[in-house]
Amino acid sequence: NAALAHYSPSNGSSRKLSVDEMYLSDTGGQYLDGTTDITRTMHWGVPTSLQKEAYTRVLMGNIDLSRLVFPPNTAGRTVESFARRALWDVGLNYGHGTGHGIGNFLSVHEWPVGFQSNNVPLTAGMFTSIEPGYYRDGEFGIRIEDVALVVEAQTKEPFLTFEVVSLVPYDRNLIDLSLLSLEQIRYLNTYYETIRARVGPELQRQRLEEEYHWLQRNTEP
Repeated sequence: NAALAHYSPSNGSSRKLSVDEMYLSDTGGQYLDGTTDITRTMHWGVPTSLQKEAYTRVLMGNIDLSRLVFPPNTAGRTVESFARRALWDVGLNYGHGTGHGIGNFLSVHEWPVGFQSNNVPLTAGMFTSIEPGYYRDGEFGIRIEDVALVVEAQTKEPFLTFEVVSLVPYDRNLIDLSLLSLEQIRYLNTYYETIRARVGPELQRQRLEEEYHWLQRNTEP
């Protein structure tokens, strides 16, 4: 109901959703084996060209930062612009941080990990969110948030990268493939293969057939 990074409906402002608008769902929970903080943006109808481009560029930023390889002891603020570059290319931006540390049975927004100027350097074993977005006042809001683990990269020298551990498909209805590079498409396909391999068998084990078929449709190459 508002193009805000965080929004809570009230009795005076709440209304029914329609298929002709974007829907931003920021979800999370704390479980015995970890904490989740995952945001997805969806459109069930026919998105406008601006909505598709804005969403795709947010996704491009999410991918570019998620697949980045960087030296040890790199501060998050040093690489934060990779999440904004695709938006900056067309004069768009977002007014919140690109990610924050994620605790286990502690704070979902946990200091001191993150991508702002006063966060500590990234080191292997840290969990952070990666969450670029775009918000157009009075029209729609977009955010794509994943949970990522800082891991050692497969490089000759000891560099670092991210492993995205949140396994939720992105909205195919909002992706403009013509904007994506081949590397970004390969990343998406690998991510979808991982979702199928890890989530698919569990849905089948629980006999959640409708959910399993939804997952298969939404993780096609």
